[in-house]
Amino acid sequence: MSEQPPPSPTPHASPLSFSSPASRDRFEALVAEADAVSVDGWDFSWLDGRATEQRPSWGYARAMADRLAGARAALDIQTGGGEVLAAAPVLPPLTVATESWPPNIARATARLHPLGAVVVADADEPPLPFGDAAFDLVVSQHPVTTWWEEIARVLAPGGTYFSQQVGPASVFELVEYFLGPQPPRVRRARDPEDARAAAEAAGLDVVALRAERLRTEFHDIGAVVYFLRKVIWMVPGFTVEQYRPQLAALHRRIEEDGPFVAHTARFLIEARKPL
Repeated sequence: MSEQPPPSPTPHASPLSFSSPASRDRFEALVAEADAVSVDGWDFSWLDGRATEQRPSWGYARAMADRLAGARAALDIQTGGGEVLAAAPVLPPLTVATESWPPNIARATARLHPLGAVVVADADEPPLPFGDAAFDLVVSQHPVTTWWEEIARVLAPGGTYFSQQVGPASVFELVEYFLGPQPPRVRRARDPEDARAAAEAAGLDVVALRAERLRTEFHDIGAVVYFLRKVIWMVPGFTVEQYRPQLAALHRRIEEDGPFVAHTARFLIEARKPL
């Protein structure tokens, strides 16, 4: 399996090159399938058997569920389709989730309302639509932005913020394959120590901060297309037609060398509001 640096992007490469007509046919079928499937929600089960991602050692969903079981009022920020929250065996008496993307709002509502949780449509920008000290637990998995001052405001004294977040240069082997080398300021964005500093500046005490880099493999070009359509900030504006030459070259590389290997960055942060 190759882990050599990816080839430089070739935005205007033409014509497409395949090792055989059968390889070309497989490419077209895989890309067409991945380009047509729905990417609503935050469920990645379509990638089962097509891509693998090593999981962080801390087990976020299980640890979050443990905290939910002991909470009285909880808020899940940027819940997506509500998949992670719904997996918790016990929800607090008052459980609220926010989401901004209309398809996800509908999915989260259908999934969480039967469990007694309320879904609030929110623009994911300050202010959060809740009063001061409304929650003793706030959670969030992979938030796009963490508004620390708002989290501190809605937490009750002694309350906890518990979050798994995307770290710096996550899956950048794939990002830089399509976009080319990224500047240092982009590569270090989302550094865990920046999160610690921002949490402390908002008046919270950081009680845990852990980070890991984890192996990710894409086993066919359809998995790459689906991932980039779903995680839209990786290659902004990604479309199959715009990047067809690079996709064709990557398809051939996967067929010849094995899965495309990248590395996700994750960090876990837990912060408490002082009494």
